[in-house]
Amino acid sequence: MNFQTYVLKSLKDGIRYMGSGENANERLRRHNKGDYQFTKGHRPWEIIHTENFETRAEALKREKFLKSGQGRKWLDDNNIK
Repeated sequence: MNFQTYVLKSLKDGIRYMGSGENANERLRRHNKGDYQFTKGHRPWEIIHTENFETRAEALKREKFLKSGQGRKWLDDNNIK
């Protein structure tokens, strides 16, 4: 089974959100529907970056990195805004 780490950007206020799951497009649909408390107030969202992994553990590790200061710097340095 494949897992993805994804980065969303709010079209409302430009903030980024990092998450992971089995299907980034399905997660995007649910974020835009308002199923998640944090992202509900920043809708609509678009996917600006995805990465694929073989295991959930790898995807979660990458998500945790992207949420760190070093990970946010990596996103900025790679023009993922």
